[in-house]
Amino acid sequence: MSQSAYIKFVDGSAVDRLSLEEVKEWLERYRRQTALTGEQLDWEYSAAAFPYTVETKSGEEQRWFYLKGTTPQYHYILFGVGSKTEQEREVPFVQVVLPEEATHGDKAKGNELCKYFAKHLKAELTMFNGRTIYYNPRK
Repeated sequence: MSQSAYIKFVDGSAVDRLSLEEVKEWLERYRRQTALTGEQLDWEYSAAAFPYTVETKSGEEQRWFYLKGTTPQYHYILFGVGSKTEQEREVPFVQVVLPEEATHGDKAKGNELCKYFAKHLKAELTMFNGRTIYYNPRK
């Protein structure tokens, strides 16, 4: 059974919402940062830190994209954007989905990417296990 995590943009978040292109830009930023870490350590860390390629399916470019693993321990992670109504307010979110074929490595990397996004964007993160982490300032 597939699992989903949600990065919700609520009051206090750094942005109101993200488009799919902006999600891809944040993933590229993550990849660049890990590559720089590898350079400092004199180790090819970028291949281990981001073992995926960004792929799209024809006709679905505006709805979602996926990360395809480049090694056997990583398969797929899907990303999509949307919004839902909570307490009569629209709450935009980024949905991260682990399909049934996902491995434990995908889940660990998905958690890491979700935390990265939520921390830097000061968002509310509902993880794959249903627990919520609040990176947004709350009163």
